Amino acid sequence: MIAFRSLLFNIWFFGTLAIELVLLFFLLPFPPLVMSRAVRGWSQVIQFGMRWILGLTYEIRGLENVPQGPVLIAAKHQSVWDTTIFHILFDEPAYVMKKELMSIPLWGWYAKKCGSVPVDRSAGASALRTMLRGVAGALKAGRPVIIFPEGTRTAPGSKAPYHPGVAAIYTQTGVTVVPAALNSGMFWGRHSFIKKPGHIILEFLPPLPPKLDRRTFLAELETRIETASMRLQAETMGKAGV
Repeated sequence: MIAFRSLLFNIWFFGTLAIELVLLFFLLPFPPLVMSRAVRGWSQVIQFGMRWILGLTYEIRGLENVPQGPVLIAAKHQSVWDTTIFHILFDEPAYVMKKELMSIPLWGWYAKKCGSVPVDRSAGASALRTMLRGVAGALKAGRPVIIFPEGTRTAPGSKAPYHPGVAAIYTQTGVTVVPAALNSGMFWGRHSFIKKPGHIILEFLPPLPPKLDRRTFLAELETRIETASMRLQAETMGKAGV
């Protein structure tokens, strides 16, 4: 039954994505807010399919830890789900993402229109400067910025090195940084056809204190995110069917 539901959901996901990619093309001449709202609509369609096809629900904890106005959300990244939920929770979120993703036909155009900030990892220091300019522009416009410090999806219980770019944003802009932990990979794994029923939890943790040095900030950020993600994983493991 799980395999059958996964098949139906994958058809739902990619079918609605194909329709969305066509519809978004006609929104390119309009202001970025229109594009962002359309992406939010598709994200809500995906959550609908998760609930009614997979039996997969979600819960948001700690939203009171996220201040109004410009903020940097530094989140664990385990699933495609992580890239959709912030469109529902925030107005016009700006994602920091690999430059290669911006080169994908159609999708890359829409990401650029929505104000996503590309990172060219092969460009060294110049890439960092470009990223900082892009993030600073989004923050100045009052937008929340979403960054996945590991730069890639990881399996539950594992982690990748935290890239220093998030620390550079923290020290150079003085923005409030809110860590976010989650357990999405336990139900919607990386490159996994199978999607499991259950309950995803996204938890916003208290903001990090200001004016830490880069090394201290990065170590504290990693500790908070990884500790909370492991706690959510342990909580999930205690539930039937996981």
